[in-house]
Amino acid sequence: MNKKIFEERKKLICDFVAEDLYVPMKEKELAIMFQVEPQERPEFKKVLESLLAEGKLQITKRGKYIKPEKTALIGTFISNAKGFGFVEIEGQPEDFYVPETKVNGAFHQDKVEIALLPGKRGMRQEAEIVAVLERGMKTVVGTFERGKSFGFVVPDNKKLPDDIFIPMERSKGAVNGHKVVVEITDYGKGYKGKRPEGKVVEILGHINDPGVDILAIVKGFDLPMEFSEKVLNQAERVGKEVSEADMEGRKDLRQMEMVTIDGEDAKDLDDAVSLTVKDGNYYLGVHIADVTNYVQENSALDREALKRGTSVYLVDRVIPMLPHTLSNGICSLNEGVDRLALSCLMTIDEKGVVTDYEIAETVINVNRRMSYTSVKKILEDKDEKECETYKELVPMFEHMAELSGILRKNRQKRGSIDFDFQESKILLDKEGHPIAIEPYERNVATKLIEDFMLLANETVAQHFYWMELPFVYRTHEVPDTEKIRKLMTFIGNFGYGIRLKNEEVHPKELQKLLGKIQGTAEEALISRLVLRSMKQARYTESCTGHFGLACEYYCHFTSPIRRYPDLQIHRIIKEQLRGRLRTERIAHYKSILTEVCRHSSEMERRADEAERETDKLKKAEYMESHVGEQFEGIISGITSWGIYVELPNTVEGMVHVASIPGDYYYYDENSYEMVGKDTGKIYKLGEKLTIQVKDVDKMAKTIDFVIPYGEENDRAMESRGKNQKGR
Repeated sequence: MNKKIFEERKKLICDFVAEDLYVPMKEKELAIMFQVEPQERPEFKKVLESLLAEGKLQITKRGKYIKPEKTALIGTFISNAKGFGFVEIEGQPEDFYVPETKVNGAFHQDKVEIALLPGKRGMRQEAEIVAVLERGMKTVVGTFERGKSFGFVVPDNKKLPDDIFIPMERSKGAVNGHKVVVEITDYGKGYKGKRPEGKVVEILGHINDPGVDILAIVKGFDLPMEFSEKVLNQAERVGKEVSEADMEGRKDLRQMEMVTIDGEDAKDLDDAVSLTVKDGNYYLGVHIADVTNYVQENSALDREALKRGTSVYLVDRVIPMLPHTLSNGICSLNEGVDRLALSCLMTIDEKGVVTDYEIAETVINVNRRMSYTSVKKILEDKDEKECETYKELVPMFEHMAELSGILRKNRQKRGSIDFDFQESKILLDKEGHPIAIEPYERNVATKLIEDFMLLANETVAQHFYWMELPFVYRTHEVPDTEKIRKLMTFIGNFGYGIRLKNEEVHPKELQKLLGKIQGTAEEALISRLVLRSMKQARYTESCTGHFGLACEYYCHFTSPIRRYPDLQIHRIIKEQLRGRLRTERIAHYKSILTEVCRHSSEMERRADEAERETDKLKKAEYMESHVGEQFEGIISGITSWGIYVELPNTVEGMVHVASIPGDYYYYDENSYEMVGKDTGKIYKLGEKLTIQVKDVDKMAKTIDFVIPYGEENDRAMESRGKNQKGR
């Protein structure tokens, strides 16, 4: 077809689709309408694809062609090491799949505009990137390799499909094995075109130097480690003691008996609790450090805190949101010193219902700095020595445990979902090498603090919701029905079920499921799948409820030292308490909160990813010293390429399908099992399996297991009989 005819056909189709009487049609229906002969269908398809690429047509998720909507499809490109990628668009339930040939020079994390293409990959609609609107990555962290006349950097981020070319004059003297930060100077041409190019701007150290592995992750996620001199100077100028002027107009609670309860190594103590019991009522106080008294809006400190969004807790270090001068000093509720606070003082009846409350600016003085371990010894172990040491506080702790049980029971009644995953703590030596992985268990002390903080967060959120003032809420939306249906199909293999009402699941159904699987072999696996089926919680201006907690009103009020949203709402609370939240200030908060919520949610996700990556790195390094050893684990996942096994210390590795002994195995996607073609032996999710550590790739953060020959692993395999061979 010559160019003139091609363009004429494009115009005919555009004009037809633009008519008011046009009803959206699929490709086949359009071909019939235009009387396209079967042998001309491929050319007709090219005409449609050209119109889609130019944005003159759009295609719906059902494959029907429509005239383009006024709003462009703009999202974030997430690349894959194999060259293709996905575009995430806020508000869209599914990502869009971008084939390698349609990436058109986009780089990982770029802000892009896409046009929809005919066709799907699984559940995902295919798309083409038509424009790169904003580059998402300016730098890349990786390992430098030197050639004869040039160098290149192998990115640590495995989503990047290409190495970065480095002209020798821009290598900054890097040698083989150096971890470097590269500034991208040319993003390349994409599919089979010119590769990206860059220049080395920082050498972090050699790959084997202590601490360089974690530092590379820090730099890779662009986590700000140092505070500017201006920010540090501002923090230093803050008073070291609470002055009389600071206390003026505040509720004086310094005579109230209260404690902080934290981990032994915690230094930034931002919450204290108090409790008295009288006439059948519990009088619970949750007292939160008044950080806003020292971090003024739009100051250098405030701008830096907003930029960071959250403190980041990595395996070997903490990257704080605020300088330690503040977070460990005047803003920390240390024992025996006066401190400024925002307090939520609640009256709670014997059924656990908040019957009255007051939110107030206060001055407090913490009686004792308690640890989770000490409180556990008092309440669970009845340790005589510990009880004697804190004898004046023991009655309060006993009442706290009592109230905590009532509150937890109430949340369970309404359907709150409580995940009880096995968490671990990685212990490092002085050079940063892992020496042990220990389980971290929740106990009565951690639970009671959690219960009290949740109640304060709900109470504050509800108060400001009904005042109809601008606020930052913590919201968690109802899961997508499609994901819940997939979960239902999966758990059906184990004999479990979930009920839907009006195509939606109630959190109580998931709570019931978690209760049924408690103590079973499949508990850890199904718990994770339940979590993956749910949406991520985020910060929003609108109060749409929290699905996981099964509550209508929720916010983050209790950690202003380490979370910016808490700091933000403390300002709003104080202005409201002081009668300053008038028209002008309300308009101000309405104008800034959308961006505060969006950015805070993004920074939270970044911190979570960085924390996971450092944990995976150190777990892989830990297993390097156990290559050749055998362990018993639980089958935690099965895919077409292998079996994932989780060990009791939470380390997860994979047995590649080709290395499973005794048969040719294939993945049965209907039963989620790995099946032996000839023997009928199967590997099931949640079952125990003995493995041997074969290999570890520390930089890729992967661990390879094998099933030892001679091991029957009878608990993980069953015979299906000869009549099921070849299934």
